[in-house]
Amino acid sequence: MLAGLEGVRRLALGPLPLPESTELLTGILGERSARDEESTLARLAELCGGLPLALRIIGNRLLSRPDWDAAHLAARLADEERRLEQFKAGDLKIANAFGMSYEQLADSTRRVFRNLAVVPGRDLDAALTAVVGGMPLADAWDALDELVDLGLLQDGAAGRYRFHDLVRLFARDRLQEEESASGRAVLEERVTSWLLRMATMSGRWFEPGYGRPDRPDPDLAALSSMEEADGWLRVNVDNWLGALRAAAADGRHAPVLDCAESMHWFSDRWAHGPHWHEVFTLGAEAAGALGDPAQRATQLNYLAWVHSVPPGDPEAILRYAGEALELATRAGATAQIAWAHEYTAEALLLLGRRDAAIESSSRAAQLFRSIGDIDSYVQSNAAITKCFFDEGRYAEALERYLGLLAVLDDPGSGMAPSVVVHSRPLALLRIGACLRHLGRRAEAITALGEGIGLVDELGAADYRQADALETLASLLADEGRTDESRRAYVRAAQVFDSFGDATASGRCRALATASAPA
Repeated sequence: MLAGLEGVRRLALGPLPLPESTELLTGILGERSARDEESTLARLAELCGGLPLALRIIGNRLLSRPDWDAAHLAARLADEERRLEQFKAGDLKIANAFGMSYEQLADSTRRVFRNLAVVPGRDLDAALTAVVGGMPLADAWDALDELVDLGLLQDGAAGRYRFHDLVRLFARDRLQEEESASGRAVLEERVTSWLLRMATMSGRWFEPGYGRPDRPDPDLAALSSMEEADGWLRVNVDNWLGALRAAAADGRHAPVLDCAESMHWFSDRWAHGPHWHEVFTLGAEAAGALGDPAQRATQLNYLAWVHSVPPGDPEAILRYAGEALELATRAGATAQIAWAHEYTAEALLLLGRRDAAIESSSRAAQLFRSIGDIDSYVQSNAAITKCFFDEGRYAEALERYLGLLAVLDDPGSGMAPSVVVHSRPLALLRIGACLRHLGRRAEAITALGEGIGLVDELGAADYRQADALETLASLLADEGRTDESRRAYVRAAQVFDSFGDATASGRCRALATASAPA
C-alpha cells in the first residue's frame, strides 16, 4: 500500500469481479479459449479469486500444455489442500508474491498472520485477532494495520478484516511449516473455546434468567446490551458456527450443548437464519452423547420449531416432536412433553387438522399451567387462538387475543419481562389481522402500525412482520391512503427479500408499482 507516502492520491484496487476475471483469462488464452467451455473458464476464474497474477499463471499453464483439459485443472484447483501449489508456471509462483510481503513482517506479526488461518469464518475483528495472537487488543490492532499495509489482509466496514482465499491458504501453509502439531492443537482449542464461550454469553442475553452477565468473563469481549449481543452473533455467525462444528468433531459435548441451548431465545429473533437446523442438530447429538434424554428432547423440540418457520414442513415437525415426546416422557421432563405437544399442534395446523391442533395445544397449555410456566402457558393459548383464526372464527379469536394482550400488559402476571417484550408486538399483529377480517379497518391499521413499530424496535423482522406489512398496505390502499400503502408494500418486499421469499417480495413490489402515480 506504500503507506509512508504523503501527498498522493490513493486508488484502492480490490480483486477483479468474476466477469472481468473470466474476460482476462479468456484474453490470455487467446484462440485456445475456443476449445474450453465458458462455464469451465468461469470456474477457473472463480478459483483464482480475482487476482490478476493467479489468472496469468493459470492461463500460462494451459497455454504451455495444449493437451491439458481445462476442466481437469479446475478439478485440481478445487482441492484446497493442494490448490496453492497449482499456481505456478515457469518462474511465476503466487506463493512467492505472498512470501515477499510475509518476509517484511515483524516476527510477532508473522505469527499472528499464520495463526489467523485457524479462524473458521471468512472475516474477523481485532478482539478475535487478540485471542489468535495471544496478545493485548492494542497490539492486535497494530498487527492488523501491518497486514493490511502489506496487502496480506483486506479491511472492510465496521472494523472487520478478511483474507483473500489464496492468502488464507498461504497462511495455513506457513502455520503448518512453522508451528508444531501440538502448538497448532493448542491454538485451535484456544480459538474454538473463546468463540464458543463468546457465542454462549451472547445468546444468553436473550434468555430469561440470564441477560447481562453478573460476572463477565475477563477473557471475552465486553457486550453492554442486547443490541451488541445480537450484532456480535450475526456478524460472527461463520466463526462461532465453525467453532461449534470443530468442538463437536472433537467430542467436546458439554460446551456444544451449552452453546446450542443458549441460542434458543435468540433464534426467534433470526427465525429464517439458515444455520439453526445444524446448531440444534449438533446440540441434540451432544445431549445424546452425554446421556441426557431431557436435554436431547429439548434440542429436538427446537428442531421441530425450525421446521415450523414458514413455509414449514409438517412431516419434519411431527418427526422431531414425536421423538422429543418419547424421550421427555421417559425422562419425566414435563416442560418438554408440553412443548412436544405444542409443536405437534403446529404441524397439525399446517396439515389443516384444526380440531386435533386445538386438542394438542390445549394439552400443552394444561401441562404448562401444572408446572407454573406462565410464559409458555400464554404462548400455548396464543396457538389455540391461531387455530380459531384459521377456522375463520375471527370474533372469538379477537376476544382471546385481547385477553392475552391484557395478560401481557399486567405487571402482576408473573411473565418474564423479556417474553412480554417479544410477545406483545405479535399479539398486536394478530389483533390487527382479526380486526381486518371483521371489517374494522381503522382499528386494524392502528393495531398493525403499533405492532410493526414494536417489531422494528426489537430488530427482529421476520415472516410475521412481512405478512403484517402486506396486510397494512392493503388496508391503507382501501382507505385511499395511496402513498402510505405504497411505502408499506415496499417495506414488506424488503422484509420478504431478507429471508428469501422472492414470490411474496415480487408480489408486493408489483402492488407498490401499480399504486405509483403515473
